[in-house]
Amino acid sequence: MYILETEQSFDSAHFLSNYIGKCSNLHGHRWRIVARIRADKLSTETQTRDMVIDFGDFKDALKKLTDDLDHCLIMETGTLKPATMTALKEENFRIVEVPFRPTAERFSEYFYRRLKALAFPVYNVSVYETPTNCATYQEDC
Repeated sequence: MYILETEQSFDSAHFLSNYIGKCSNLHGHRWRIVARIRADKLSTETQTRDMVIDFGDFKDALKKLTDDLDHCLIMETGTLKPATMTALKEENFRIVEVPFRPTAERFSEYFYRRLKALAFPVYNVSVYETPTNCATYQEDC
């Protein structure tokens, strides 16, 4: 089996609603995303012969996904009061709402599913919220 790996990073703020501890406060991370794809065989196509896929395509796809989350406030939908949301939007803050609590665990699944939807043979995705803490999502093989 062949495994390819690429990584990207982005900076954003988030908070964990209904959490008891300092992560309930607005704070930021330099998120590091490490995505891996796998294949049993190498391509025989002329352009990608003896490759799993073109690394550039894989790298560019992950970069586009991470760029969409760079330098914004990521928050779970419905966790701020409407007046707070209005005030933030009036200040032109970029807010990305997601339908889940923005944890490393949920982001690992988020990136996995998005890459899979782009037809990459995803093996797993790890999301680091600090240099030493990460979560990995992988479906049964």
